[in-house]
Amino acid sequence: MCGCRASVPSTKQYSVNQPTPAPTKTSPLAAAGMPKRIPIAKQLASIKVLGKGSDLEKAFATAALVYSNSADCEGKLSKAETKTLLQTQFGAFIQGQENKPKYQEIISALDEESENKIDFEDFMILLVSLTLMSDLLQEMKNMKKTK
Repeated sequence: MCGCRASVPSTKQYSVNQPTPAPTKTSPLAAAGMPKRIPIAKQLASIKVLGKGSDLEKAFATAALVYSNSADCEGKLSKAETKTLLQTQFGAFIQGQENKPKYQEIISALDEESENKIDFEDFMILLVSLTLMSDLLQEMKNMKKTK
């Protein structure tokens, strides 16, 4: 086993609006002797150089960890997994974009040949593209800056 997601039983993701299932006495990962997933915040805290990093550096490190935690042993995600990851982890930027032609183009490209894989660089380009067209970005630009 390489320790990546492909060798670990898949975990179900839950929406904020869905109730989480009642906890079981032992998790399937613990029963199989597999390590539990470490929360992103703890992973970030363990990277000493980020302790003195800027908020922007921490934000990019967070995006990299989110991708890395979902990627396979080769460091890639299927297009279907990429779409799910973008919708679940970056939903605030995506919300309300469904009618925009560029958003539809990006999502339809992820729907085509959804088993094909993308690498980290392509994921970040998708993430930046969705962020640039986001209504949330426009809202942030319109906020008055205070001293």
